[in-house]
Amino acid sequence: MSSLHLKRFRRIVVKVGSSLLIDSDAGEVRAAWLTALAADIAGLHGEGRDVLIVSSGSIALGRSRLKLPRGTLKLEESQAAAAVGQIALARIWSKVLGDHGIGAGQVLVTLQDTEERRRYLNARSTIAKLLEWRAVPVINENDTVATNEIRYGDNDRLAARVASMASADLLILLSDIDGLYDAPPHLNPDAKLIPLVKRVTADIEAMAGSAASELSRGGMRTKIEAAKIATTSGIHMLIASGKIDHPLQAVMDGGRCTWFLTPANPVTARKRWIAGSLEPKGTLIIDAGAVAALRAGKSLLPAGVIRVDGQFARGDAVIVRGPNTHEIGRGLVAYDADDAEKIKGRSSSDAAQILGISGRAEMIHRDDLVVGGQRGDAG
Repeated sequence: MSSLHLKRFRRIVVKVGSSLLIDSDAGEVRAAWLTALAADIAGLHGEGRDVLIVSSGSIALGRSRLKLPRGTLKLEESQAAAAVGQIALARIWSKVLGDHGIGAGQVLVTLQDTEERRRYLNARSTIAKLLEWRAVPVINENDTVATNEIRYGDNDRLAARVASMASADLLILLSDIDGLYDAPPHLNPDAKLIPLVKRVTADIEAMAGSAASELSRGGMRTKIEAAKIATTSGIHMLIASGKIDHPLQAVMDGGRCTWFLTPANPVTARKRWIAGSLEPKGTLIIDAGAVAALRAGKSLLPAGVIRVDGQFARGDAVIVRGPNTHEIGRGLVAYDADDAEKIKGRSSSDAAQILGISGRAEMIHRDDLVVGGQRGDAG
């Protein structure tokens, strides 16, 4: 396991739960702990890594600021508490990261944002731009609009979806427990930590207990679900204790944790999904120059498109064919069919003028494109 070190990863998502961030008795942020975590994040960021944070705590903070009584909140009460808490949470993260000269950007997402293609692409683009600007995206479920039927209900699975969306290569779940045990440790004093999980099997799933903390909705079961999402998407995951100061530094120093391994990497897993799991909604016929560019690893630009067939929306999968109608590859298109028709064969600057907006330069970005062999001759 010596190769499993935080320094080998390029883009890291860190999930912080309410029970770690908020002192349940005082109802306020554990400031000293968060300051130590921010120092760990700044260290990774300073080495050139991309860091994203998935942070719980808005409802708990809002409840405290509004001095609401203990007990279960009704849906509309939770939504209103989150509206107050989200402002406080964003300010707190902005302050602790700003102390290290790092900008923070708040991104609020819902279940639909990670499952509906257009919303998914919008959220993905926002996160990508923040990372390009070397800011740290701070992501939370948008509890002000989410209802019981359309929400995650836990930030473990949300963090895994965000990691997949951002093409991260490592997801860290900071927890009130330092990893996966072969039995619930609070019930069995002889329970043993499992340091490495090569694959999430039925036996691994059976080891997951239930939620144990008042503020936590998750528990080990949702962490195993997150591991399945992450590893399927080509992302390694680890569970580590967040109950100590400098929890990320502790992992780097060889502290106790559980690693979940993936056999793939984020790019190949994503491209496998594009190539094999999505039903194409249209076809783009491209010229020979564009074929050569794609096979050289470039993006598909509007100038290289000869013909647009089918009715598709931005984010749909399309087949890309060469001038002889042989299939060149498949990808997620950046424009609706009507707009693609208007800008085919034109330069990216012309496309912006034609559409009246400064949109994406690429018809299909190379990260959203799978170029393969000739899969068929049909036009």
